[in-house]
Amino acid sequence: MVDGSGPLFSMYLEMAEKKDKEIAERWKADAKGIILFTGLFSAALATLLTISVQDLRQNSTDISASYLANIFQLLADRNGSHISIPFSLSPPSSDFSVPKHAVWVNTLWLLSLVISIMCALSATFVQQWAHRYVKVTASEEPYSLQKRARIRAFFAEGLDKSRLPLVVELIPAFLHLSVFLFFAGLCVFLFNLNPTVFKAVGSFVGVCVFTGLCIIIMPILRYDTPYHSP
Repeated sequence: MVDGSGPLFSMYLEMAEKKDKEIAERWKADAKGIILFTGLFSAALATLLTISVQDLRQNSTDISASYLANIFQLLADRNGSHISIPFSLSPPSSDFSVPKHAVWVNTLWLLSLVISIMCALSATFVQQWAHRYVKVTASEEPYSLQKRARIRAFFAEGLDKSRLPLVVELIPAFLHLSVFLFFAGLCVFLFNLNPTVFKAVGSFVGVCVFTGLCIIIMPILRYDTPYHSP
C-alpha cells in the first residue's frame, strides 16, 4: 500500500522550518542588541565605580598626612618644644567610618553591573541555543520525511516545556532592572555631591522612569498599542 502522507509531512516541515528560522533570527537579533547595549552600559558604569569605590576606604593621602603629623609631634615633644598639632597619636584609620551614601551608591551600582554582565552572558547563550535548535530541527540527514517531522516536533515540544521563550523575554526585564538600579545609585550620588546637579539630573531621571512605567502599563489598557515592554 502506498503511503500518501509524504506531501503532508513535506508541507509541515517546510512551514515549521520557516517558523523556526524566523524565531531564531529574532532571538539572535535581540541578543545582539542586548550584548551591544550591556557592553557600553557596563563600561560607563565601571568608570563611575572607579570613582565611587574610593569612598569606601580611607584616602591614602590622609593616612600619610596623619602619620607625618604624629611623627612631627613626637619629635617636637622629644626636643622639649611646645608646638601643638591637632592630630592624635591613635592609628589614622581608627576614626574612619564609611559614609552611608557611599555604601548605598556602591551597592546599587555593583548590583547593576553584575545584573548587566549576567544579561550579556544570557544573551550569548540565547544565540548559541537558537543556532543549535535550528541546526537540529532543520537537519538534512538522510532521514525519511516522517522521521524528520517527528524530530522537529520532539525538539519543539522540548522548547515549550523548557520555557525558553519566557527566558528570552526575561533578559530585557532584568536589563531594565539594572538600568533602574543605576539611576537610583546616580540620584543618591548626586544628592550628596551637589543639590543643583541632583535637581537637574533627578528631574530628567524621573521623566524617564515615568515614561517607562507608561510603556509597561499601556499594553494593559490598550491592546492595539505598538508599545511593549517586558
